[in-house]
Amino acid sequence: MLASETRILCSHAGSLPRPVALTQLYAGRARGEPADAAEIDRFGASAVRRVVDEQIASGLDVIGNGEQQRDSFVLYLRRRLSGLGGVGSRLPWAELAAYPEFAAALKRRLAGKDAVSNREHLPKCVGEIGYVGHGELNAEIRDFKAALASSGGGYAEAFLTAPSPGILAAIVRNEHYASQQDYVAAIGGALQIEYEAIVGAGFLLQIDAPDLALERHVSFQHRPLEDFQAFVELVVATINQALTNIPRERVRLHVCWGNYESPHDRDVPLKDILGILKRAKVGALYLPFANPRHAHEVPLLKALDPAQLLIAGVIDPLTNFVQHPATVADRIERVAAAVGDPRRVIAATDCGFDTSAGMGRITEDVVWAKLRALGEGAKIASRRLFL
Repeated sequence: MLASETRILCSHAGSLPRPVALTQLYAGRARGEPADAAEIDRFGASAVRRVVDEQIASGLDVIGNGEQQRDSFVLYLRRRLSGLGGVGSRLPWAELAAYPEFAAALKRRLAGKDAVSNREHLPKCVGEIGYVGHGELNAEIRDFKAALASSGGGYAEAFLTAPSPGILAAIVRNEHYASQQDYVAAIGGALQIEYEAIVGAGFLLQIDAPDLALERHVSFQHRPLEDFQAFVELVVATINQALTNIPRERVRLHVCWGNYESPHDRDVPLKDILGILKRAKVGALYLPFANPRHAHEVPLLKALDPAQLLIAGVIDPLTNFVQHPATVADRIERVAAAVGDPRRVIAATDCGFDTSAGMGRITEDVVWAKLRALGEGAKIASRRLFL
């Protein structure tokens, strides 16, 4: 994993807007409607080529496949893991009960939206978890490599995402394993195959672990903080086990409080989880600081492992504001001051722009404008930080 040796490098969190036709296919399939697999494959491969070119044109250094061939950052696993079936459910965010007017407005906004939800049409765990998605994974890797090869270069590194065992365990209710520990361990064992395949193909691995912050105000909202911290410890230990055969410098761990606009005043403070996150055997921690609920926590970054990089969210993925490059630069410099070494800082978005197909709120033209602003802000910060 490259550090920002002479200038601040730029990246993003993974998901980018999908074409409307592809989103419609994914949404229909999620609702149980017949799906043309060949058409989805064709649209998906084409979309990967397009987003690779757009990322390079936007000036990003560390790029991904935009999760174009997945309908969700996590629920794509329903086609790659055995043992999932039936119909499950999930607790709502804690703030929905606290803000009923907001909850009603959100329900109206989502009504009739042609998208894939991470809350509806959920499976359950009804049998033994195993990895059966080799063909789909290999095709995703092949198409990404082809898109990179045809791009002509212009980027520094490439990454692919995969979810943490904990977020799948939180979303997909367990009705098979005797304990949560057994369930998380089984998912971790299956995901180890995907983790190793991604790194073996030459890509950086980004593990998406919103569970390590988000689940405090979802699954654990009615339980003591200590119970949630024990869950975080369990998931981090499971991730470390799954990374046994992977050099830590090939892995970045993305943690967030949920990629949605809401009050977020039930979020767990970073100080309550950072000590546990630091135990993850990864080369970079990736945290969101454009988030107005957590921007004040930047000073905590001085406690990070000096051997780790910090990928800092400095662009918000939830509103159609295009951040001014000067604002982006200020955010980068603040993070660099807290970390103590600008070479250990990579600038990025807080989270993905379309983590579940069709659920993103930002139009595609604005997405690319935001990413260009990220690059321009990084140039301003670099001139100041690397004199």
